[in-house]
Amino acid sequence: MHQRRFSDGQWEGGVDGCPSTSQFTRCLMGYLRLLLPLLRFLVPARVFPVPDMFLVLGFLIELYLQCEIPSSLIESGRQVLLWVAHLRKQICVSSDTKLVDDTPVWKFRKRYSLETQLLLLEVREKSAVCDDISSGDAHVQTTQVSEAVFINSGDNPFELIKESFEYEIQSFSSAFGVIVSIYCLKPTHLDWFGWCTWDAFYKDVNPQGIKEGLESFLEGGCPPKFLIIDDGWQDTFNEFQKDGEPFVEGSQFASRLVDLRESSKFMGSGAELSCHDLHDLVKFIKEKYGVKFVYVWHALVGYWGGILPSSEKMKNYNPEITYPVQSPGNVGNLRDIAMDIDVQNLIETLGGGHGGRVSLTRKYQEALEESVARNFKENNLICCMSHNTDSIYSSRRSATARASEDFMPREPTFQTLHVASVAFNSLLLGEIVVPDWDMFQSHHYTAEFHGAARALGGCAVYVSDKPGMHDFKVLKKLVLPDGSVLRAKYAGRPTRDCLFVDTVMDRKSLLKIWNLNKFSGVVGVFNCQGAGNWPLRDGPERNPSSSADSLVLSGHVSPQDVDFLDEVAHETWSGDSAVYAFHNGSLSRLSKEENVKVTLATLECEIFTVSPIRVINKTVHFAPIGLIDMYNSGGATEGLSSNVESSACTITIQARGCGRFGAYSSKKPISCTVDGKNEEFVYRPDDGLLIVNLEGH
Repeated sequence: MHQRRFSDGQWEGGVDGCPSTSQFTRCLMGYLRLLLPLLRFLVPARVFPVPDMFLVLGFLIELYLQCEIPSSLIESGRQVLLWVAHLRKQICVSSDTKLVDDTPVWKFRKRYSLETQLLLLEVREKSAVCDDISSGDAHVQTTQVSEAVFINSGDNPFELIKESFEYEIQSFSSAFGVIVSIYCLKPTHLDWFGWCTWDAFYKDVNPQGIKEGLESFLEGGCPPKFLIIDDGWQDTFNEFQKDGEPFVEGSQFASRLVDLRESSKFMGSGAELSCHDLHDLVKFIKEKYGVKFVYVWHALVGYWGGILPSSEKMKNYNPEITYPVQSPGNVGNLRDIAMDIDVQNLIETLGGGHGGRVSLTRKYQEALEESVARNFKENNLICCMSHNTDSIYSSRRSATARASEDFMPREPTFQTLHVASVAFNSLLLGEIVVPDWDMFQSHHYTAEFHGAARALGGCAVYVSDKPGMHDFKVLKKLVLPDGSVLRAKYAGRPTRDCLFVDTVMDRKSLLKIWNLNKFSGVVGVFNCQGAGNWPLRDGPERNPSSSADSLVLSGHVSPQDVDFLDEVAHETWSGDSAVYAFHNGSLSRLSKEENVKVTLATLECEIFTVSPIRVINKTVHFAPIGLIDMYNSGGATEGLSSNVESSACTITIQARGCGRFGAYSSKKPISCTVDGKNEEFVYRPDDGLLIVNLEGH
């Protein structure tokens, strides 16, 4: 690793080519881009074909300065990751530079848009220049800072980002709380199946509907263990919507909070439920349906429009109307309609007179996390709409955060964008928090596409089904009978060969997402082409639900697609892996360099379990696949050991769940036992697939 820091106008480590202090006159901001303004999709950080060398520039303070990349850090053909933090800017680059940022542009251009927060460049000469910034408060200005820039380089993009964060933990955690959150307590709801009420009821959520929904899940054998009561439970007032007048679209986001207590529909829920308020309902849900965790949706400022100033019940909080002021970056990204401001990000538009958005956001974030620590011992907090850099840098305890815009079942062109966005956004978010890839609906026509993505995303798995409207064939590929899920180890991220291609609009590239389990890797392949366009990008309008518009593409999957596979391989691993395809059931033994072909139509997917093969003895080679009827098959393998004797060898596997358990074996076993009892098994000598059935308890 090669690290450089800019401090007080000088590059530490003898770096030449640094501009003078007077040239550092403006500010930079970032890590990960805020929501895209129109559709509010976080467009992913793009990364181009695998580099010889990556370079990270991290700007680690609240106010930053305009700068150039020192020429001695730039070599011909080197890939550069420009990692900017905290301020709005517009980026210009020199000629002969190949780069990509988090705006949906896939060809070179000299000027990059405002609000760009992550940039990856292949710099052949120099340089990167930043301009047009704002602090969020006209009274907060500066022309110089110390310890403004962090630079790091390496030959593995995933390792580079990870090690850069680890370095920041050591150097800057006292000033920037985000780094601390990497090691904070992870909410245990992540390992359980959940249900969110939003798309089931929207704002019409009520106790009876919640009861009916939980019962329908239990009847189908997929019990939710966490519940999110979404927007609709609070006591609010919409002063812009008059009784008897037609509904005004968008006015609901101006509604304000009337009282801290729940709305009347959650008080006196009827004799059948015997619940007098929200507290009683939560107790009832946990006792009757075995739900472990109940979350409620809440806006950071009370509600979408804040607090109602005229409310007698809220006067103790001294509410007053404050109007948001958008930064030049937000305005510069808008097209023809006004910005739809998100609730948690709203704080950054209210910084005027409060020391700027960084100062105000930090105060809110600290208060939020102190409240959670005081009231919820398991750090039960899911941050949502919180991807502005100010929130990220101010987080010390927040362990889970949404990685994209909402799942939108009524928007056919948003489905592929959602999966691509969460994967790319997890490149950075995955080093900070556990990214939440949002809910989906099991009966939706894209259910398998979304479900497969959630299975290997390392995220919570939850749906927003209407009561009685479930596809249990999909759900049972995700959820075990006890309500737990087979969650992968890390955040799902695009494979290296996908980092620098447009997996949504170039009409030729498949999206591949990789992750690890305890003893294997997993690669999901998704055809996101032909079913949507990136916001602010023009493209042909297509009907993704029409087979006539389906775009059939082919690609390849290799064990090399799983970074850090050696992390879960045994010391006897020779480099070969057993690769199992979920949908077609094929099993292949591949070296690191070999691959298998996959062909998919638009909105189709395939999942490959990649299991390093152990050399038990000269004739017996073995690799567990896992529960082959689950999307993330390898997540079921909890332990693996072997005992070799002169006449035979015994292989012992600890597994969770029930169903068909698969493994690769170079020889047919003499016998198989499950919990000490002999079990019949199936062995395919042509590819070495061994299958034994695990009964449920």
